[in-house]
Amino acid sequence: MTRLPAPTRRPRPPRRSDIPSSGHARRASGTGSVLGAILDHGPVARSTVARLTGLSPASVTGHVGQLLSRGLVRESAEATGPRGLGRPHVPLEIDTSRFLVAGAHIAVAHSTVALMDLRGGVVAEDRRPHTGTDPRSVLDDLAARLPQLTASHADGRQVLALGVATGHRVDPAAGVVVEHPHLGWRAVPVREILTAGTGLPVHVDSHSRALARAEQMFGEVSTRRSTVLLFIGAVVDGAYATFGELHRGPRSGAGSVAHLPLGSGGSGDAEPCRCGRTGCLQSEVSERAMIRRAAEQDLHVTTFQELLDHAVSGEPRAVALFRRRARLVGRAAALLLDMFDPECLVVVEPGAGRLPECLADLREEVGMRSWVCDDPERAVVPSSFTGSVLATAGGAVALGALYTDPLGPWPALPAVS
Repeated sequence: MTRLPAPTRRPRPPRRSDIPSSGHARRASGTGSVLGAILDHGPVARSTVARLTGLSPASVTGHVGQLLSRGLVRESAEATGPRGLGRPHVPLEIDTSRFLVAGAHIAVAHSTVALMDLRGGVVAEDRRPHTGTDPRSVLDDLAARLPQLTASHADGRQVLALGVATGHRVDPAAGVVVEHPHLGWRAVPVREILTAGTGLPVHVDSHSRALARAEQMFGEVSTRRSTVLLFIGAVVDGAYATFGELHRGPRSGAGSVAHLPLGSGGSGDAEPCRCGRTGCLQSEVSERAMIRRAAEQDLHVTTFQELLDHAVSGEPRAVALFRRRARLVGRAAALLLDMFDPECLVVVEPGAGRLPECLADLREEVGMRSWVCDDPERAVVPSSFTGSVLATAGGAVALGALYTDPLGPWPALPAVS
């Protein structure tokens, strides 16, 4: 009798007991709601903030006073109305002149350090390749690069905190990278190391959740009610949020979509995955897979960026590879739309962001495969941060914490009276 080969054993994932509890997501405080309304609508009058938040005018006045005292908002020029209609309104807006946040994104081959203002604008960024993947060396390098970036670009503004984003499984409450197989990291205490290295408060999260939060704060308006974000890069993962709350899961594993089974796209040459199967989403559409397929087309590139540049310039083989990728991503997007039925699905993938035909292919695939999405043109959108995704991710982690709890322990801000 012919014996079947033994199945490939997958590495044991961290057990629940190995992972610190992520706790409960914190809802924005009353002051956070006021700050968010000013971010969305500023310059905006206090009376309008009260209407937008559902808070009483007296409560809004109190919250605004605390935000003014902390230097997070400012009063802009008076907008005087017609005479005889009472006191003129003094609009409020986010103050970008006093503070910044720092952000760090840790990718598979490189890391990015950036500065971001309180409205989510990237002030400066510094991207460098890794010289190794030892976590202490990577994190120490990030900490060492931040002072020079600040000295060159902060323009007198003080850095409030450092946000750190990376792929795979991250526990924000513990500040720990639970598992990052591409880097070989497991249970890395990122917050502890970088707090010691920078002297700043450090907030840590997955890059998918960070970018979903960035969309809610600064990007696509339709993400406010519910959204799925699909990140396609060297790492493939996702995030889900509803009414401003990001779902993390008890093991910090929500959004682990890398092994969704998609097959080979009909080509019969499915890419083998590290899990031992073929046709997983990540093995089919990751940057590594794209470079391999480019070589098969006699399009020899050493980096994914070179391949993207070829596609943007119109090189037919490169464009075809990105269009194939878009259709496979469309398969995954259709599954996620049917599973979660979100208001909006955001695709963080440079082809969808920079090549109109790729976005059209992706939406067409969704239209053919999804049972619940009846308007892919509206429901499926590219990232609002194409071209600055990595610089945005880390800073969004810190700003998400600030906008949730602006009266919390932020050492650089004046104490709350």
